[in-house]
This record gives sequence, C-alpha cells and structure tokens, in this order.
Amino acid sequence: MSDQPVSNGAAAPASNGPQFSVEKIYVKDVSFEAPGAPGVFNEQVQPQLQMNLNQRVQRLNDSAFEVVLGVTLTCTLGEDKTAYLAEVQQAGVFGLTGFDDAALDAILGTHCPNILYPYVRQTIGDLIQAGGFPPFLLQPINFEALYAESLRQRAEQQAKGGDGDLAGSEPAGNA
Repeated sequence: MSDQPVSNGAAAPASNGPQFSVEKIYVKDVSFEAPGAPGVFNEQVQPQLQMNLNQRVQRLNDSAFEVVLGVTLTCTLGEDKTAYLAEVQQAGVFGLTGFDDAALDAILGTHCPNILYPYVRQTIGDLIQAGGFPPFLLQPINFEALYAESLRQRAEQQAKGGDGDLAGSEPAGNA
C-alpha cells in the first residue's frame, strides 16, 4: 500500500482544471469613532443601527484578485446623535485559474465575501466593545442572494441601455 500515491482528487487537482486558493487575508482599513463620548454612555434612548455593505474587486494579475469587503456600522441615539461609527475594509488576495467568466464573477461575488465576512464581523465586534459599548454581533449575510440581485440589476441595466453591448442578445422593448 505504501508504494501507491494517495490521491482522492482533491489533494492533487489537475493542472489544467479550475483552481481556487486563498493567498492572503488582511485588514486594509479600520476606523472607530465615538464623537459623543463620554456623554452617550449615560443616554437612555433606544439605539438605531444602520449598516452599509460594499465590495470591490481588483484584478492584480492573470490569476490573482483582491477582494475588499467594506462594512460601515453607524449607531445613532435619537434623531441626530451618533453614538459610534465603525468602519472596516477586510481584504483578501485570491488565486483563481481555469474558470470561465460567469463562474469567476460568481466566485468573486459570493465565495470570496463569504470567506472575508467572519473577519469583518470579528473586527467590528472588537472595535465596538473596545469603544466602551455593549458587545455587538453582526448577523449572517446571504451573499448568494445579494449576488443574484446584482445580476438582476445588471441585466435590467443592459436591457435599458445596452445598445448591442452583448453579442447575440435579444432586443429589449416593445418590439
């Protein structure tokens, strides 16, 4: 048995098949502000939270992409008093080879953010607690649903002003 190489398909992928790897995960930018401290610690108003989520993808070379997942969490008290503002840009460099354009787009839009999100979640929670506020845990995010919505919006945008951008696409409108 020891003379035979051990391979279950996952350990030794075909050199010409699709390959995905996580090269590096890092915090690109982080910020925490508590503009009303220490006065906000005595407020007895129900806090309102607003989360803003964004993602950027940059091609670094033929097989490497940087994906940046940005989260901004703003906690306000009443109408206009900001208790805190936490911003994190969590980034990763991912190696992707052998994928067609649609699969590449899907992986960059769903799989990569799913890998980065637990890091963002931890950093945001640590910042808020270090700022003197009660612990806060971001809820899970369905990146597949967000990606599907972005595909729908892209298709709608192309249908409105495509002007033949896609070869072989059907005309839009009341033809």
